[in-house]
Amino acid sequence: MARIPRVLSIAGTDPTGGAGIQADLKSIAAAGGYGMCVVTALVAQNTQGVREIHTPPQAFLRSQLDAVFDDVEVDAVKIGMLGDAETTTTVADYLTAHPVPLVVVDPVMVATSGDRLITSDAEQALRRLVRDHATVVTPNIPELAVLTGQPEPDSFEAAVALGRDYAREADVNVLVKGGHLDGDRASNALVAPDGATHVADVPRVATTNTHGTGCSLSSALATRMALGDANSAVTWASDWLHEAIAHADELHVGQGHGPVHHFHRLYRLAGGV
Repeated sequence: MARIPRVLSIAGTDPTGGAGIQADLKSIAAAGGYGMCVVTALVAQNTQGVREIHTPPQAFLRSQLDAVFDDVEVDAVKIGMLGDAETTTTVADYLTAHPVPLVVVDPVMVATSGDRLITSDAEQALRRLVRDHATVVTPNIPELAVLTGQPEPDSFEAAVALGRDYAREADVNVLVKGGHLDGDRASNALVAPDGATHVADVPRVATTNTHGTGCSLSSALATRMALGDANSAVTWASDWLHEAIAHADELHVGQGHGPVHHFHRLYRLAGGV
């Protein structure tokens, strides 16, 4: 049996459990890893939106990171919400001093509403972090447009082309996600800096319960990449998330955009559903 990968999530919180670190830990476990977490921001949010954000002092962020790295060998890191330039720089500097074989960055930059979630100086710090440390970056369609400075693509083919440009420019693997596009498919494509492309084709699910899909996909991807090759990891994570979305309506959590069913595959295989 392959060793269980030790995966660290560096991200914000979600008290209702559908996104952020809570979703990351569920996804890492569902994908076969051992999850750990370092909190960048305490977010008062639920399925209907964000109410308030508290950012702990940078010294405490470093203390959390020290507590993990002083004790545990980390196989992979998933980075989610960083929020500001100072936090982004702290994490980047820490990874410079403590290199990790695999880093997946989910660039939390643009809300589903289209609102920017970080300042321009934080955007620049995030670009540097991606360039210097990321193995894979997993932007949604609006975030891909921000990273490339181009209009949002209106088709999966156009999105893959934009992802190919950014992969070459930043020398990083880009996971192009089709979930924000129209149509009956919600496929994902992993684009390498040399242009090589692997597509995981999945059908779209008719549901509004998609809270935390970006967090979940990137965490599952980091875990599966620690277990094997990148293309297989993308296919596994995409298929797993499709099932989690397909059964999201069974959870009945919240009055807004609810979470996905992270453990449906586990329950099914265990004979529980």
